[in-house]
Amino acid sequence: MSVGILILSHPGVGTPLLATARKLLGTLPLATEAFEVDWNADADALLPAASAALRKVESGDGVLMLVDLYGATPARLAEKLSRLGSPAHRISGLSLPMLLRAQNYPEQGLDELARTAAAGARTGVVIDDA
Repeated sequence: MSVGILILSHPGVGTPLLATARKLLGTLPLATEAFEVDWNADADALLPAASAALRKVESGDGVLMLVDLYGATPARLAEKLSRLGSPAHRISGLSLPMLLRAQNYPEQGLDELARTAAAGARTGVVIDDA
């Protein structure tokens, strides 16, 4: 078993990032799904569909939920999902380096993978004088 990844984002953010990761890595080592939240969506109304997406990636070792913006509806939805019983961590500031870093360490447990993904986001930001 391994940790699953659920991307929760605004429209047009999570699905393209997931497609890019698949293009770069081929088969993803960790079960990963994107769940995009409409602009005017109610987090409570989306909970059943988001829960179904979470169950698709959950294999018993927990779910790493990557959200695009802390405090926005996708993040609030992730918070609600984290209370449904599956072990989960939520990380905001979704980026391609974050997603790729997590995919490169499929052997890590949930806690360590969360730290690794967050480090990938931080080290993926580079100021270049070119």
